[in-house]
Amino acid sequence: MKEKKRDTRWMVCVALMAAIVIVLANTPLGMIQLPVIKATTVHIPVILGAVLLGPLAGSILGGVFGICSLISNTMAPTLLSFAFSPFMSTTGLPGVLKALWISVGCRILIGVVSGWLWKLFEKVHLNQTIALPITGFVGAMVNTVTVMGSIYLLFAQQYAQAQNVGITAVWGLIMGTITASGIPEAIASAVLVLALGKVLLRFMKKVMI
Repeated sequence: MKEKKRDTRWMVCVALMAAIVIVLANTPLGMIQLPVIKATTVHIPVILGAVLLGPLAGSILGGVFGICSLISNTMAPTLLSFAFSPFMSTTGLPGVLKALWISVGCRILIGVVSGWLWKLFEKVHLNQTIALPITGFVGAMVNTVTVMGSIYLLFAQQYAQAQNVGITAVWGLIMGTITASGIPEAIASAVLVLALGKVLLRFMKKVMI
């Protein structure tokens, strides 16, 4: 009976975190439109969910984030929406599968990596003040590096056309995005995961008893 209550509380907590992801994904606070790509803070509740509720919860929340990204890029397309929405594919089924990987698969990885990294830190008894910002930073970088890296590997030609540059310039543009957008996002994530994580971890200990 006690285990059943704990499972119910876990599902309720996942649902609440998913609701936060959806709200952020549909407000300027969650998706910041840049000239070519949408910078995001939606990965933060995904990382927090993975820390608080485990890798499975993190993967579910990452999937919710990915679906929101897919819908956003379908309903309000940008120059790079072909890489995030299977409905914007210009290369048939292969393009559909590639877009699904980038929009959903890469976002699931955020939760998986963050959740298992946190478990590792718990196992070695790393201080929360150190473990939380590292988890936040790594989780955010997983998002940026896997998404932009996948675009480079899977959509380099289309990316070059969208940017109106030669194929040889794509690597520099990808690295520029990672540096200009990914690193500031990761630093912000580290700060917020630390600030929110310490409070929420104490709260979750009481809730999940």
